[in-house]
Amino acid sequence: MTTTAKPTHSQQIRAKLSHPIIDGDGHMIEVSPVLFDYLRQVGGSRLTQRFLDSTASKRYRQEMLTLTQAQRVDADLPVTSWWFHPAKNTLDRATAVIPRLLYERLDEIGIDFSIVYGSEGAFLMQNPDDEIRQEGCRAFNLMVRDLYGPYAGRLTPAAMIPMANPKEAIAELEYVVNVLKLKVVQMPNEWLRPVPRVQREDPQMTGDLAWADKFGLDSAHDYDPVWAKCVELKVAPTFHGAHIGKNSRRSTSSYMYNHIGAFASSAEATCKSLWLGGVTRRFPTLNFGFLEGGAAWACSLYADTIAHWKKRNGRAIRDLDPEIVDRPLMERLLHEKGEDVHRRLEGEVRKWVHQPQPRPEHPDEFRHMAATRAEELRDLFVPRFYIGCEADDATNAWAFDTKVNPFGARLRAIFSSDIGHWDVTDMREVLEEAYELLERGVLTAQDFKDFSYTNIVQLHAGMNPSFFNGTRVEAAAKAALATGVR
Repeated sequence: MTTTAKPTHSQQIRAKLSHPIIDGDGHMIEVSPVLFDYLRQVGGSRLTQRFLDSTASKRYRQEMLTLTQAQRVDADLPVTSWWFHPAKNTLDRATAVIPRLLYERLDEIGIDFSIVYGSEGAFLMQNPDDEIRQEGCRAFNLMVRDLYGPYAGRLTPAAMIPMANPKEAIAELEYVVNVLKLKVVQMPNEWLRPVPRVQREDPQMTGDLAWADKFGLDSAHDYDPVWAKCVELKVAPTFHGAHIGKNSRRSTSSYMYNHIGAFASSAEATCKSLWLGGVTRRFPTLNFGFLEGGAAWACSLYADTIAHWKKRNGRAIRDLDPEIVDRPLMERLLHEKGEDVHRRLEGEVRKWVHQPQPRPEHPDEFRHMAATRAEELRDLFVPRFYIGCEADDATNAWAFDTKVNPFGARLRAIFSSDIGHWDVTDMREVLEEAYELLERGVLTAQDFKDFSYTNIVQLHAGMNPSFFNGTRVEAAAKAALATGVR
């Protein structure tokens, strides 16, 4: 399908490239009646009504969007997403709704292959009701299999995986891969759990006072069986979520305040939990994707963690042990070199010098990573974590800056169009926006190739070499796998 008389700028860019453009994170707009029809197929009419009546659904549709500012302030409720799909460009809105239309317009957009994620479907994946969540994910996954199946040559959808516990996650992983033959899995960035003490002493407050389980460090469950199942099924877990309206990222009046940095902070927290929790140590072949947060959080996390490790790893932490302080020397120096106030309060100061210091149960907080050299942290991070970056994000260049990143690392940033959402005002300009970093000289041609092609191939086909078989980019994907990432 062609809607313009002459090639778009994105088409012109694509024409001069020697490699395909693979979109690691596009979005669909679900048609509610269609989704509800699949909910009925899986759980009967009661499931649809239960979903609509659920607290999570009502809170979004009513409390979050229809309360006045004064009412939101009184209840401390943040403003959540509103008007988050394109409106002025009706063709683009329809393109995000209709798989066939997206398939027909990909050349015009400048994209060879796209992975398509859900939008409103995430409310099913994150619903606290077990039945709504589990059967809702099953319904969503059936729907996207049917809708996108005819266009598998250039489009593949992401299946929703519930993660409240390992059992439900494994059950849906097996179903979507073995039965539905889907190749991409989407997981939430966190699962909110009641604080045990609050649940015991004040059950009515458990819904308001919850902690975020990030599936790695300090998790309520051992999620290693989930990661083992992903390795067995040859799928890369990809996380898509945001800290919108949480804690210090909370405004009762501004969605923009709540949105800016929300995806980055959520991705950073989950990635950090997996990394420090030793997941990449225990599963050295498993790739993880973190979508829509840009590259800056990953670069900062990578560098900052290495800096912390150097000063507080299992060996270095001994140099900070209060027990090795020469207390008599401290007393003498305070007396001889201190101010009059130190000598006047000499008795109290002496007690302060000798007061016992708390000792943690595990002084080595990097023990799960089992690293003996800082370079090992690089090897546990860089090849395993893939970072979804929207096209217009200027910080994408940081991922490839070997002069800044420790050990000359090039992080695995991947091109993500985010088509279907409000930040893409014209689908035909997405590739054009991403290419501007190359035109400005902050990305090299090799950087852009890895960003828009090689890295996304490695994320998925690195787990499943047949991932792109039968698609338009099959030959190019095989070449990328053979060459690897620089």
